[in-house]
This record gives sequence, C-alpha cells and structure tokens, in this order.
Amino acid sequence: QVQLVESGGGLVQPGGSLRLSCAASGSIFSINTMAWHRQAPGKQRELVASITSGGSTISAGSVKGRFTISRDNAKNTVYLQMNSLKPDDTAVYYCYARYSGNGYWGRGTQVTVSS
Repeated sequence: QVQLVESGGGLVQPGGSLRLSCAASGSIFSINTMAWHRQAPGKQRELVASITSGGSTISAGSVKGRFTISRDNAKNTVYLQMNSLKPDDTAVYYCYARYSGNGYWGRGTQVTVSS
C-alpha cells in the first residue's frame, strides 16, 4: 500500500505562485511514475504533469512554461511549482503514484486563484 499526502494549496492572487508537495509513504522501494492531476468544479479530472523516476516529464499544454514538476526519489516526494497562476487554475489538485502495477491517489489539496 502507498499513502500519499499533499500539502501547499491555498488562496493566491492571479499572477502569484504556489508550491505543492506530495509525500508517499508505506512499504515501498521505488515509485515509477508520480504525477499531479486537477479537477475543477463541473469538469473532469485532468493530468497536469507527470515525472518518472528517471526524471522524464510530461506537462499539459495549458501549464507549460508556468508549472514545473520535480521529485526527490530518496524522499519519495513530488513537487509542483506553479507560477503565473490564473483563475482557470483553480481546482483540487491530486497527487498520483504508480507503484507495482497499481495506481494510488492522494486526497487532494485546494488551489484557488482569485483577487
């Protein structure tokens, strides 16, 4: 089993920045893919960015150039640095990890971009 705990969400003004963190715990050796997804009210959950244990990344077109995903393999922690935030980025952000053929989700952290 893998437990994921997100932190770092909150309220920020347009143009501001936030850094999300997600720490994985449990009887794990090495997690392959870790990712951030988000779900806005009335919309489907969507991939924001993902990163493999080797450091390969994928980002959604809507966040390229503004969001950066990174990870600390020794700590089994993934980060999402979000800059130049827009009101459209408002959503619940979920951490995801793929381990031993299974997918695991965190409970989510709310990000609200508003003046």
